[in-house]
Amino acid sequence: MKHFLRMLIQICLYFYCKFLWRCLKFVMRKLTGRCELQRICYNTKPGASRTMKIETSLRDSKSKLLQTSVSVHPDAIEKTIEDIMELKKIDPDINPQLGISLQACLLQIVGYRNLIADVEKLRREPYDSDNPQHEEMLLKLWKFLKPNTPLESRISKQWCEIGFQGDDPKTDFRGMGLLGLYNLQYFAERDATAAQQVLSDSLHPKCSKFSKAEWEKKRMDKAIGYSFAIVGINITDLAYNLLISGALKTHFYNIAPEAPTLSHFQQTFCYLMHEFHKFWIEEDPMDIMEFNRVREKFRKRIIKQLQNPDMALCPHFAASEGLINM
Repeated sequence: MKHFLRMLIQICLYFYCKFLWRCLKFVMRKLTGRCELQRICYNTKPGASRTMKIETSLRDSKSKLLQTSVSVHPDAIEKTIEDIMELKKIDPDINPQLGISLQACLLQIVGYRNLIADVEKLRREPYDSDNPQHEEMLLKLWKFLKPNTPLESRISKQWCEIGFQGDDPKTDFRGMGLLGLYNLQYFAERDATAAQQVLSDSLHPKCSKFSKAEWEKKRMDKAIGYSFAIVGINITDLAYNLLISGALKTHFYNIAPEAPTLSHFQQTFCYLMHEFHKFWIEEDPMDIMEFNRVREKFRKRIIKQLQNPDMALCPHFAASEGLINM
């Protein structure tokens, strides 16, 4: 009986709040002469704050046109905005800025949705050693990370030197498919110096080129190493889940003036690799068995950062200046 009453109260509260919200919107339009979309665009700065409010407003609308506008094809956005303006009885000649602002928001919203599809496609594609393109990417990864060390053969224990578990890396890509390889190669190619340094630092002291005295001088003598490639695939999983859950909307809506792309996702992966490496050293785990604990703590820290609507994880990758006049 108590459970039924609690459920009944929750249902009543839901309908009451929904009705009250619609009444409030009606009153605000009468008082300001502007619809909710206008108020958001004119009163909220561009970036995640504005785009997320626009997205919520469109999804929660009772209008089918507004509800479906968040999932239209990018080529249909301009026409969709015209239809929205007509539906809301907004004169585009009197409110030219509104169309520009809505277009920027919809490009980000639709782009995020399409990015999820692109990332998911790579994640679902398994590594195929009979595919020349897959093999070429894998061999390039070795060349970028170990430019001065030739790979003796395709199946080799040398792969362990860059953090794979066995003689053939293909088995390590099962969880994240090609997405893990794409991210690792991107990091190794686009940020070669940093990637090689992180690889070097990830090695256990006794396996590195540093003498014990040098490690002590660097205050890293107690640092426990980790498998670079395996951690890269694990961080790919972290980035993927942040994307799917919507947590990365804050970041992408702040750094991408239009639609976020796969490059934005890969740049974010590079950032997460940098930050996880520093976090691992700061945590100074007793052994590799603490990896899951450290990773979970790192995940929570990133999620907390992303709860800030002004957050951009790696603003140096951004072209966010383009948001100013939108």
